[in-house]
Amino acid sequence: MSKKDYLIEVRHVSKQFEDGKYALNDVSLQVKKGEFVTILGPSGCGKTTLLRCIAGFQVASEGDILLNGEDVTNMPPHKRPVNTVFQKYALFPHLNVFENVAFGLKLKKMADDVILKKVKQALKTVGMSDYEFRDVDSLSGGQQQRVAIARAIVNQPEVLLLDEPLAALDLKMRKDMQLELKEMHKKLGITFIYVTHDQEEALTLSDRVVVMCEGKIQQIGTPTDIYNEPQNCFVADFIGESNILSAVMIKDRKVKFCDQEFDCIDEGFGENTPVDVVVRPEDIYIWDAALEKRGKVEGQDDVDPDDRVPKGKFTKWYGTVTSCIFKGVHYEMTVQTDNGYEFMVQDYHEFLPDTKVGMLVKPEDIQVMKKEHYIYNHFEGEVLKNNKVRFLDADWDVEPKQLEGFNVGDAVDVLVPFRSIDLQDHEEEGVISGEVHFILYKGNHYHLTIRTDEGYDLYVNTNDVWDDGDRCGILIEPKAIKLAKA
Repeated sequence: MSKKDYLIEVRHVSKQFEDGKYALNDVSLQVKKGEFVTILGPSGCGKTTLLRCIAGFQVASEGDILLNGEDVTNMPPHKRPVNTVFQKYALFPHLNVFENVAFGLKLKKMADDVILKKVKQALKTVGMSDYEFRDVDSLSGGQQQRVAIARAIVNQPEVLLLDEPLAALDLKMRKDMQLELKEMHKKLGITFIYVTHDQEEALTLSDRVVVMCEGKIQQIGTPTDIYNEPQNCFVADFIGESNILSAVMIKDRKVKFCDQEFDCIDEGFGENTPVDVVVRPEDIYIWDAALEKRGKVEGQDDVDPDDRVPKGKFTKWYGTVTSCIFKGVHYEMTVQTDNGYEFMVQDYHEFLPDTKVGMLVKPEDIQVMKKEHYIYNHFEGEVLKNNKVRFLDADWDVEPKQLEGFNVGDAVDVLVPFRSIDLQDHEEEGVISGEVHFILYKGNHYHLTIRTDEGYDLYVNTNDVWDDGDRCGILIEPKAIKLAKA
């Protein structure tokens, strides 16, 4: 694709605030003409900052932003061919609907007959033709949202930026407006860039989804790609419900998790390589294991346990239902396997707690991902006196044998297994303290990201239950600290 096909180019943009923290960290994005692109992520991930940089309300600390090939990085908002619809709509309360929509046209000193024609067309587009002379304060939230969009599109911008415009609406109104926005985009043919934290909204509306976390883009793809082919655990966990487990890629098309080997379709990960796997709850087939025990399918892998399970030689595993919740269109069950793993399963059939069940998943429904973190934390350290090493801005005791071959002042690589970090309920009980920053359930344990008060990230595997944002003390036993030459 040639550069001229891109209406918007964001090139290595970073935004650093006065406190030194980055809202955006080396973000690059290209948007084609007429696309509906959604920037998706949790609160504080940088999605609104990116939108405001494109709009011109904030200036990037580094990098460039191009519109139609022109560098607009430092261009003021009113000179850019974009219009923004804000979460709170920002309508003028002293003006009626017509005057709100006409406001920008009057600033451009257009003729009255031209303004009248354009405003009527914009209001017709958003389904508000009969509301020209209504006070905006008398409108519902959905109607105010339509007026805000009409005010933006009446200027015929090349790009419409929408910053969580449906967040203030109730669920039914939000669903209705999603469909209307999608239809509006199709009718107008202009580029939409939409910011939301709602995963379902992003998947419903978008041509492409940009998933962000902590100021960085994690993945860009179609809604189908994002859901079915997540590139890392954050995307898999954030988009929809997932079973995420630590695994080992035995060889091409063969992966081991839950202490069993499964056929898959992934290749190129090497042999005996640690990986993570994702299995969506709706992709797990489940049946009453009692049917097999009665001999219905004993020893016959190609016979359906209850006429719903696909034929073929698939790896099966077994467990007991511990909970079952009706979700309206399906039942959501938690199943504890015989070897201690927990799976979420969604099915149209109800399996009550204490039911012994069998499960299987097709090879094409097992998504293998590169492992972001292996079993060790790696830190830069320095050897001190008295059997101590300094890392994480603190002094730690180590076993004397680990210091053999090192001298005081030597730089070292410090390795600490995820399982060897002990989190304390009271932060003052730790050598250092921090906050639970990210939680990922891996089937039989939790994988936590702890951000220390000094700004370091460390990874912890634990069976204890922690909540996002919990404060904790951090202890590491001397025997768990391994040293290597830097």
